[in-house]
Amino acid sequence: MDPRQRRVRRNDTCPRCFDDRRALGDLLTAPDQTRKKTHMNSITILGSGRVGTALATALSRNGAEVVIGTRDPERVRTEWAGTDVEVSDTHDALRRSDVVINATPGDTSLERFTALADQLSGKILVDVSNATTRGADGMPGGLVYQESSLGELLQQALPDVAVVKTLNTMLFSAMGSPASLGSTPTVFLSADDHEAKTRVREILALLGWDDAWIVDLGGIGTARGTEAFALLVPSLLGALGFAPFALSIAR
Repeated sequence: MDPRQRRVRRNDTCPRCFDDRRALGDLLTAPDQTRKKTHMNSITILGSGRVGTALATALSRNGAEVVIGTRDPERVRTEWAGTDVEVSDTHDALRRSDVVINATPGDTSLERFTALADQLSGKILVDVSNATTRGADGMPGGLVYQESSLGELLQQALPDVAVVKTLNTMLFSAMGSPASLGSTPTVFLSADDHEAKTRVREILALLGWDDAWIVDLGGIGTARGTEAFALLVPSLLGALGFAPFALSIAR
């Protein structure tokens, strides 16, 4: 959450080995000589701001093949020069991955991704945004969808896409470094597709999230609860300063 809103190499064995012998985390962290790049296991991030940058940095650091999709690839490409992160235009980036992370501002995400429906068909959309109105200070001032949530509306608008809501109850700086926090954090999953949840759990593991820290809330309808957390962010920043934080469930 921002309050202000290598392609993977595949082993040369049979394709079925991917399903029954390899977990995504093993594929992404295997030595270079045993990997071949695959469309199925690369990760596309749409959005090149602080959220997208934090996620791309953490995923790439831990061995993932990351492609950032942006409307201005020439400018953004200079920012990633000398790294393993690739930068491309939005449409090319979508063609290169079956997992897409929404790191764009939540208040405009629905329109943006609805327009990309054909290219997103059959993919997993990991939605880490919260749809909020902006206060005079640029901080969340209210919920855009008071009777629903961005996650739910994305799923309704994109029936051929598996939408998974996660990583939206923390500051962007904690998304890829949960172990750096002073206490055990919690990350939530909301989605209707169980296979997509499994895939996203593997991505969360690459970001440093222990499986015990992940709470599966159920279907995508549960996203409205976690999205409402965004309204607490301005008060938390005022009380704690602009330091990494995440919601934690004590039990």
